[in-house]
Amino acid sequence: MYDSKDCPFRFEKPVYTRIQHDSSAMGMSHPCWINVAFPDFNGTVNLTYKEINKDMTLERLLEDAHKLSFKHTKKANYIDESLIVNKHGVSGIFYNVGGDAASNVQFFLTDSTRHFIRGSLYFYNEPNSDSMAPVLTFVRQDLDTMLSTFEWK
Repeated sequence: MYDSKDCPFRFEKPVYTRIQHDSSAMGMSHPCWINVAFPDFNGTVNLTYKEINKDMTLERLLEDAHKLSFKHTKKANYIDESLIVNKHGVSGIFYNVGGDAASNVQFFLTDSTRHFIRGSLYFYNEPNSDSMAPVLTFVRQDLDTMLSTFEWK
């Protein structure tokens, strides 16, 4: 279980992953911007947390998440969206990006009033959907667990 005292969320993570704090995002730092590293697969899920407020509205965060996910359309064969709703009242959208895109998985989770987190999965190698298919299938199963156990504190 990843459960930092500094962050308003927690989730189950695979035992073979490592949590790294991300301080490189546009020169800014936030204690709840984390990377879930998959060292055996040379991949990372980047998680960026934002608090919903009058300056950072839910509408703006949703629009940004949608735009960032659809930036991959140049290399993607398709982008399927599916609704995420888990037993903890967390909801969001999962973007399954097919083809040789830089990121085959994008998602966001929110409670619609206070909290918003955006995630993207990257592998640090040449995008090739054929050779990455087995690894992507394996990692997606663990992502499903992360998303289904994600909860706001």
